Amino acid sequence: MNIGSKVALVSCDSYDYDKVKEAVDKAFDLLGGLNHLLNMPKESSLLLKPNLLAKVGREKACTTDPAVFAAVGEALQESGYKNLTYGDSPGNPMVPGEKVAEECGIKDAAHRLRIPVGQFDEGLQVDFPQGRVENKFILCREVTETDGIINICKMKTHQLERITGAVKNTFGCVYGLNKSAAHARYATAEVFGKMIADLNRLLKPKLHIMDGIVAMEGNGPQSGTPKAMNLVLVSKDPVALDGLFCHLVSLNPELVPTNVSAMEQSVGTYRDIQVVTEEGILTASEAGAKYGDKSFDVQRSSGYRGTLAPLKLLAPLLEKKPIVKKALCIGCGICVSSCPLKKKAIEISEGKAVYDYSRCIKCYCCQEMCPEEAITVKKSLIARIADRNWML
Repeated sequence: MNIGSKVALVSCDSYDYDKVKEAVDKAFDLLGGLNHLLNMPKESSLLLKPNLLAKVGREKACTTDPAVFAAVGEALQESGYKNLTYGDSPGNPMVPGEKVAEECGIKDAAHRLRIPVGQFDEGLQVDFPQGRVENKFILCREVTETDGIINICKMKTHQLERITGAVKNTFGCVYGLNKSAAHARYATAEVFGKMIADLNRLLKPKLHIMDGIVAMEGNGPQSGTPKAMNLVLVSKDPVALDGLFCHLVSLNPELVPTNVSAMEQSVGTYRDIQVVTEEGILTASEAGAKYGDKSFDVQRSSGYRGTLAPLKLLAPLLEKKPIVKKALCIGCGICVSSCPLKKKAIEISEGKAVYDYSRCIKCYCCQEMCPEEAITVKKSLIARIADRNWML
């Protein structure tokens, strides 16, 4: 039997700090402990990289919860790693990451642990000639100066890639508006996934921790619905971690472009995962059956990507697109500024957002960044049935 990467899975049913700290410590111990996992000099500088997508409260389940962030930070300090910083580059380049951290509670958690915010307000070009689709990245300065990244991601859905977890969370290391530019350059889910795989090959985070205690389902990664999954996941392999996430929500890991491209580029593997629990080692399928939730609202249909040739005529019926809930839209214009195109696919008209679908590349940056949850993704009836039942 082939043996894949290890992922620790520990149950945790609330964000009570004592419970979270116990769960995080158990997860590290199941994989041999932090010293074994990191294998770095104690004076090494480590960047704690949570998901700080948008300036919303922790109850929205949009960002990494401060209890998980603090538990990881404290565990590192207890293991002798004192040279810590934290930060992220949010989806809206006009909002500093520190403001997002303040709103969701991570700033207070970092202050209690005396972990300073890193330099995320300046970008530096880093060449990557071996990249498959991208040979350079504009990274936040702190990312270029740290000895290692501790990736503290959130279990969420994503309208372009189906899910966002460990692999996709590294995108927050890209500086400011360069993220929107990347969406314009890499407009399909597949090519965007290849770029993210290149980024992971460049950054090589040391460890990945997923906050799956309360996940986000549906209209993620910002405007979805909180969903209790009651789990903390840890691995050195981000692809295995995201692959297990897929099994937990009955999603085929091969339908997630970030999984596929990252595995092709040897970032990790979603096959033959060893799920290490307090009760013993499980396969990913066994863990999904025991700890997962098939009702989790995620896009399970492959849609039409050239793999369903007999359904080519049905492709328009499987299409999805962003739409505006006029009653919720306040005309703030954040969606317009988030659109990566020079000729914007969305504008404010008579106080409401309006699309020009002939220009829309369906990158869903507008939907990600809408602070009022006024943008959602419209799917036809047949697409909704496919997502729920076909799992193609």
